[in-house]
Amino acid sequence: MGEAELTEYDLLNAEVFRLARLTERVHARRVSRETDGVERAAYMLLVTLVKEGPRRLSVLADEVHSDASTVSRQVAQLVKLGLVERLPDPTDGRASTLAATEAGRQNLDCKRRKRNQAYTEMLADWSADDRSRLHALLERFNNDFEGFFLDTPVPAGGRAGGPAV
Repeated sequence: MGEAELTEYDLLNAEVFRLARLTERVHARRVSRETDGVERAAYMLLVTLVKEGPRRLSVLADEVHSDASTVSRQVAQLVKLGLVERLPDPTDGRASTLAATEAGRQNLDCKRRKRNQAYTEMLADWSADDRSRLHALLERFNNDFEGFFLDTPVPAGGRAGGPAV
């Protein structure tokens, strides 16, 4: 690899790392001001259940690239908060499925509206073309990143893992 390539990839890595750190800082600041008791990792479970519908815990764990014991703990938190409920599995009476409650869907919708308003304000000076290009490149990068590092096959023209948040 030539020096120009290393510099390009070093710069890319620096920006990806910077975005990850900024995301963590913004999340920490938000949690300190307005918490609803939902851990960040548990929030992704709620997103998946709202977007994709009821599913078994093992399937949910696979979809978010986590282990079942961790997801079980996070689901217990969501159930306690009334955002998720356990339902009998229609195909196996011994098992249960997890489903978002109406309160869970409202929680997600409220956060989505706040997030979208923040992006509207932050990107107010960006053209529609720039916003669209950013989306397309981030989606492509995330798909390639997930496929390469997690060996997750990416469906043609689609997302490799989990629903859009």
